[in-house]
Amino acid sequence: MKVLVVLALALATVSAGALPKVLPVHPRDRTVNPSIEGRITNGKDAVENQFPYQVSLNFGSNSGGWFCGGSIISAEWILTAAHCTSGASSVTVGYGATVRTAPKLSQTVSSSSFVQHASYNSIVLRNDISLIKTPAVAFTAAINKINLPAISSSYSTYAGQTAVASGFGKTSDASTSVASNLQYAELTVIPNAECANTFGTLIVTDRVICVGTYNGVSTCNGDSGGPLALKDIQIGVVSFGSSAGCEVGSPAGFTRVTYYLEWIKENTGISA
Repeated sequence: MKVLVVLALALATVSAGALPKVLPVHPRDRTVNPSIEGRITNGKDAVENQFPYQVSLNFGSNSGGWFCGGSIISAEWILTAAHCTSGASSVTVGYGATVRTAPKLSQTVSSSSFVQHASYNSIVLRNDISLIKTPAVAFTAAINKINLPAISSSYSTYAGQTAVASGFGKTSDASTSVASNLQYAELTVIPNAECANTFGTLIVTDRVICVGTYNGVSTCNGDSGGPLALKDIQIGVVSFGSSAGCEVGSPAGFTRVTYYLEWIKENTGISA
């Protein structure tokens, strides 16, 4: 809630076109329901090995723990959101899980293995991207990497295309139950101008990609940091949605991966 108050104050002097009509919030920070467990709202059950690049991330800190998603981009690197790594002292990575509590492999690493974007700004949700270095994993049918976009795709908006989000986030705004199965949802990428009608141009920059959340299908608490994929290429990282809830029909925002390809390469050596 503190973040929302600071954001409101920070936006008070900004021009009307930049102001959000709906306050954005990271899924991890939603207070509609205190639980961060569950799944994508109104999603579908994933089958075994359908999303081998999906990982579960259980973060720990001196003040408690939280759950996020992430994606495998190489045998030694996980891609996730900065708002997931922020404040954490360690993370346990779960690989190859269709049933969330039964990963094929688990590894725990300390925050010294985090590469959080140095310019992450939690007020305007800018540069919401992090990397986690892990001991190398062997790829199998259940555990494998997702490809990054080619540099030549850097100017693609993807608007109108159908992408797939996956994760273990909440099933509904009212849900308190823990989902046992990995969920996924097909979501249509919308133009940034349309997304800015809700969240304003201060939030929706060229570093962001948005999807429509029709019929209550959306990412939610617990999905933070997870992947948005288009034909097995990751184009987004779950970043923000409406503070009013996951099922209200407002767009969902993702960190746009194409904007950060050079940053990823500089820190990992990985290029498409």
